[in-house]
Amino acid sequence: MKVAIVGGHGQIALRLTQLLHAHQHEVVGLIRNPDHQGDVRAHGGEPWVVDLERSHTGEVAMGLSGADAIVFAAGAGPGSGAARKITMDRDGAVLTADAARLAGIKRLVIVSSINADRHDGESDDVFQVYLRAKAEADDEIRARADLEYTIVRPGSLTNDAGTGHVTVGQGLDASPVTRDDVALVLREALEQRAAIRMQFDLVNGDTPVGEAVASL
Repeated sequence: MKVAIVGGHGQIALRLTQLLHAHQHEVVGLIRNPDHQGDVRAHGGEPWVVDLERSHTGEVAMGLSGADAIVFAAGAGPGSGAARKITMDRDGAVLTADAARLAGIKRLVIVSSINADRHDGESDDVFQVYLRAKAEADDEIRARADLEYTIVRPGSLTNDAGTGHVTVGQGLDASPVTRDDVALVLREALEQRAAIRMQFDLVNGDTPVGEAVASL
């Protein structure tokens, strides 16, 4: 399987690249900064440089060309302002979905956020705008009948060593989950295809990752 990861230099993305490469999958990492190409290659992926905030659909589609599945793991990141939460976390996801359609790719896995639907739509607080951006992107993805989507909504992310055990479901409390375990869940979702047209919260728990994904 060939997987294109949008936001390919992110912490979860690089972990996922390494996991997919270890399972003999081909990975293309779409990145904004050319200086990050070496990191993508070091984890087993092939970089493709494209800036989602300055590119049109056709340019992004070129980076996705030939992929069997796409993972959207991009984000404005810590320290960015509210405006970039909209242009990257929301508009970047929508642009990726548009590019997927242009490239003829149906399978799309989105890394969203737990509690996205509980945002305060009247607030200018950066975190609330982030949650709103994620929620609006997820709404757009779910509305596309042509997509075989999976929307993964992790809890608070940590860099602790992965446990290999998680809890998945709806309306979970915003408990921690390791980035290692999020990457494992994404790989399982791609390989099992058990979570197509599903959205779920994800935190660390007691169920082995493979069983948790298979139960969806």
